[in-house]
Order: sequence, then C-alpha cells, then structure tokens
Amino acid sequence: MRLDKYLKVSRLIKRRPVANEACDAGRIQVNGKVAKASLNIKAGDIIEITFGDKVVRVEVLSVEETYKKEEAKELYKVLS
Repeated sequence: MRLDKYLKVSRLIKRRPVANEACDAGRIQVNGKVAKASLNIKAGDIIEITFGDKVVRVEVLSVEETYKKEEAKELYKVLS
C-alpha cells in the first residue's frame, strides 16, 4: 500500500492530500529515510512523522485497504 494511503487509512493523518503535502515537505521518514508518498509500506516498517515540534514514531503492524475508524489504531504501534 502507498504511504499516503496508509497514513489516511490508519488515521495518522486525516486526509490523503495532507499526507502527500507532508511527504513532499520531507516531514515523513520510513526506516530512517525521507519518504515519498508513493513508497510501498509493509508490516514492520517504522514511520516517523514530524508535526511542528512534535515527532511521532510508529511501527506498522498491519496493512489493510479499509478499516473502521474505531479499529484504525490496531494497524500500528506507537513507539514514542
């Protein structure tokens, strides 16, 4: 699954265009490297998102095409 779609499905970022903008601005890293929106995500990847001064690190547990809002947190584990 593409990174921008994963961020939307997992509810880490609310909208896909916002996820695309964050990728273009270099605020998202996957496994320690700045990532493009088209990068394929798989279970075990570490995603690091910079929101201003705050940095959120999550580990991808599962990659699903669709997920209910209440269950979206099951797709990842927050590391810091």
